[in-house]
Amino acid sequence: MATTTLGERLIELRLRRSMTQEQLAERADLSVDTVRKLEQNQRMTARMSTLNKFARALDVETSVLLGAPRVLEASNGTEPPSLLALRQAVTPLSDFPGVGEPDDLPAPTIAQLRDSIRSTERIRRQGELTKITALLPTLLADARAAVRECTGEDRSAAYAVLAEAYQVAATTLTAFGKEDAAYTALERSMAAAKRSNDPRLEIIGVSTLSWIFSKQGRVADAEAVAVRMAERIEPGFRSAPIDLSLWGILLLRGASAAVRAERTDTAEELLSLATTAATRIGADRLDYATPFGPTNAGVAAVNAYVDMGKPDKALNRAKRITNVATLPPTWLARHHLDCALANAEMNRDFEATRALLAAERTAPEWMRYHSTSRHLVAELRERERRRSSPIRELAVRLEIDT
Repeated sequence: MATTTLGERLIELRLRRSMTQEQLAERADLSVDTVRKLEQNQRMTARMSTLNKFARALDVETSVLLGAPRVLEASNGTEPPSLLALRQAVTPLSDFPGVGEPDDLPAPTIAQLRDSIRSTERIRRQGELTKITALLPTLLADARAAVRECTGEDRSAAYAVLAEAYQVAATTLTAFGKEDAAYTALERSMAAAKRSNDPRLEIIGVSTLSWIFSKQGRVADAEAVAVRMAERIEPGFRSAPIDLSLWGILLLRGASAAVRAERTDTAEELLSLATTAATRIGADRLDYATPFGPTNAGVAAVNAYVDMGKPDKALNRAKRITNVATLPPTWLARHHLDCALANAEMNRDFEATRALLAAERTAPEWMRYHSTSRHLVAELRERERRRSSPIRELAVRLEIDT
């Protein structure tokens, strides 16, 4: 699809379905004014709950509405080589006897594998997904080789690394709108986790599954899987901090999905439970490359208020977060984006631009591929009357079409 704005994609998909604006609004349970403003590019962003409604009405994935990320786009309409290589790494020909050549790579040591997965996680937290797509195929091949050659405890440890590598592949593919391949990667992650020496990998796998379902617009499923796993592992009085952390991560996933399903009461209940868990831990943690603690619980509440259409509450909550700078760069950049969205909703364009510039400083590559960031920059640029301004300069750096 060659269109560049949310409104243009909405028009193209609506016309493909031979629908009027009124028919689309009715099917999506939204106002005609919402459809009209988006299609006329008077608004270039929309809450995820709104996008999910459009996606269901148009029978497409939500990522189709958001558009393909620009970082790894191929110029001839085919899949970029780096993403194709990642797909091939997730489902290699060697998995199909009789048609594919068997892998004959020498296996690395378990220590080398663990160093590789930790290095990958550090790059991922920086939001440098182009590097991740280059590293993952080799890491997956190495982990499979170790699983094939190792025995006993070493084999279980190799399965643990393989499970984590597949999870990173799943989140990376989802970020680039490849939910089909992401789901396959996650299935393989869960299978590897069951054969590993780390029972907690299954928990974090469910958290990833919830996120993928949310990206697909399957918000009811996203909430259900997160909440069911949270109920299974609900910690007790003597539970270790890591178990409280993983429980809290699941609660936040469930809350995010509930917000997008417009189940506000459920979302607030889950956020309250997560905040309680964060308070019990008393400090920010980073488990399986995912932060949790008082800071991330606060950031999640800001995100929820933005998605609920309560920008004033979002900004008031943001002011009470004291250690936001300790978050990993991609989480911090997402928080800056939420603050930008809230300010833009209140027509505070200067503050919105300042928050977007903070997000760019924090995770510049993340800004380049993140669809919501790009749409908001485009919207603010259209509202800017000056020929030269920070938001126009940001649009140029992000290569947003004029």
